[in-house]
Amino acid sequence: MSERLFVGTRKGLFTVERRSHGWELNDPEFLGEPVTMFLQDSRDGARYASLTLGHFGVKLHRSENGSREWTECQVPVYEPGAVVAMMGEDESGQPKRKPASLAEIWALAGGGPDQPDLLWAGTIPGGLFRSTDRGQSWQMVESLWERPERMKWFGGGKDEPGIHSVCVDPRDSRHVTIGISCGGVWDSRDGGESWACCGKGMRATYMPPELADDPNIQDPHRLVQCPTNPDVMWVQHHNGIFRTTDGAANWSEIENVSPSSFGFAVCVHPDQPDTAWFVPGVKDECRVPVNGQLVVTRTRDGGQSFETLQRGLPQRHCYDIVFRHGMDVDESGDQLVIGSSTGGLWISENGGDDWTCLSTNLPQIYCVQWERESA
Repeated sequence: MSERLFVGTRKGLFTVERRSHGWELNDPEFLGEPVTMFLQDSRDGARYASLTLGHFGVKLHRSENGSREWTECQVPVYEPGAVVAMMGEDESGQPKRKPASLAEIWALAGGGPDQPDLLWAGTIPGGLFRSTDRGQSWQMVESLWERPERMKWFGGGKDEPGIHSVCVDPRDSRHVTIGISCGGVWDSRDGGESWACCGKGMRATYMPPELADDPNIQDPHRLVQCPTNPDVMWVQHHNGIFRTTDGAANWSEIENVSPSSFGFAVCVHPDQPDTAWFVPGVKDECRVPVNGQLVVTRTRDGGQSFETLQRGLPQRHCYDIVFRHGMDVDESGDQLVIGSSTGGLWISENGGDDWTCLSTNLPQIYCVQWERESA
């Protein structure tokens, strides 16, 4: 089981470590700065922290071997002339456009074990970048950026479209699947040289009926993949929960989920593809827990039934929401963590049955990640 947890917040990067007396919160790194994305690379143990600094732009830092000393890396850069679509149309009936500029690194993922120095970065406004030197330089994945469908993408929660999920198939490093809000699920079988939009079976209730099934305008809030059965993926969508068992080719909607199928975060068990966890909210217009009760829902039969897990979680006057990257499960499948929009942090060591509160007064939590053992 994992012994350390990383928590990226609006005011710094915190670590939580297991001590003889229980879990202990350490002093933060990057104190006062918003750490909006974090990656602990299990291939070599390196840590990457992305900071979204407003007028000062986006910064990316790397540390080695668990050190608290950080080296600044390069960040993805949009080339002059790159544009992103805006809401509305111009006089010719084409989507309005504006220059593309890096607003946030919304996803960081390592390549496969045969690609020791490769990193993927998903960004706002919808660009996918690849580094072959551990973040020293970045190259845009032009094959995705140049797809004509991209000009129909739009913001989902953010002002611009963004790539928030990057899943690398552990069986084949050239097989990469990404989730885009709002731009659907895209799949590459050749390391990013070509892409296919894979959303058959998804539906978007926020669109007119004739467009609801369009795979290119779906809003997957989060996409995760089962490590031991990568053909099984789960999506917490803007208006429901979807699952695929054939590598994203076809999706099935999971219905009749109580107390709600709306939410942002999802985790899948590393060894049991039918087991997944979600953190429900009321709906888009009211992003709070149902009835003021923070709960985690779990299915262990592929979505046929769900359990509501609440022991140790606040059950009265709770208004916490868990963001896309605010939940994680460790390699054992037993330890879970959720971090909330109002600075609450809870850990479960028995698959979600019981929860222990570590803090209720951290800064707003953007992302959490259990430490993985280095290969």
